[in-house]
Amino acid sequence: MAAPPRYPDKFSRRDRGRDWLPRTEPLAGRVIAVTGAGRGIGRAVAARLAAAGAAVAIGDLDAELATETAGAIGGRPGGRLLGLSLDVTDTPSFEDFLRTVETQLGPIDVLINNAGIMWVGPFEEEPEEAALRQFDVNVHGVLRGMKLVIPEMRKRGRGHVVNIASAASKVAPAGEATYAATKHALHGYSTAVRAELRGTGVHVSLVMPGVVDTELAVGTATGPTRRLTTDQVADAVLDVVLRPRFEVFVPRQVAALTRLAALLPGRARDALHHLLVPDQLAALSDRSVRAAYEQRTRTARLPEG
Repeated sequence: MAAPPRYPDKFSRRDRGRDWLPRTEPLAGRVIAVTGAGRGIGRAVAARLAAAGAAVAIGDLDAELATETAGAIGGRPGGRLLGLSLDVTDTPSFEDFLRTVETQLGPIDVLINNAGIMWVGPFEEEPEEAALRQFDVNVHGVLRGMKLVIPEMRKRGRGHVVNIASAASKVAPAGEATYAATKHALHGYSTAVRAELRGTGVHVSLVMPGVVDTELAVGTATGPTRRLTTDQVADAVLDVVLRPRFEVFVPRQVAALTRLAALLPGRARDALHHLLVPDQLAALSDRSVRAAYEQRTRTARLPEG
């Protein structure tokens, strides 16, 4: 019998009592659905999970882009990828997406809630439609996915939901008021659902990256840390799928800083926040660099991740 992998697959019981899968494809036999996966973080996550052997469903509001992405990353022998239309703000669309995945690939082992959008600027200048849209995608889109997949996972006694949040789940940069509010809401909801699922075999995880080099973050600052690549986030997602745990920060140092800040008195905490958390109002000297992205996400209803 082959030696077990370093990180056993905690979210599934069906492998117990049989040989461990090769470490080159630790996710062989798993079915994973990723939302907002036509580009950016979602695309990188889908590629990494597929390379690890998973059957991956790519959901995106741009159905053509989802199909193209599946074709682009699905060239490995035996790879199973689907590119499907998905509007996370619409329940029938989400239901149809999940139904198609299960019909063509099998029961969903892991749902990666990745779709998200962001508006940057002074809070009083934010259009109401932009604020509502962020809550529709970043919060209700995730809640919708969890409510649709978790009941079946609980019946099977195994499953995993990974929510791609943000370091803004713990801090609140100036210029990102609504975005930070949505990510704080996602943290609170995930915490409560995780408590309800304790002992069921279904895991909930939050991946909280800093500023990532995607269209969503164009024109924003990173503070004292480096801008992350989508591959770095994808590596973190793969690791948490293999080794489920609740909170994952990218980079890891952010975890220590948030814990330190929680222990400090008010003035010291504010000073640390000022030192480490970028002021996006000061950084965004040219609002035009975000104009095309923000107009598209408000009117074309195309989630970004």
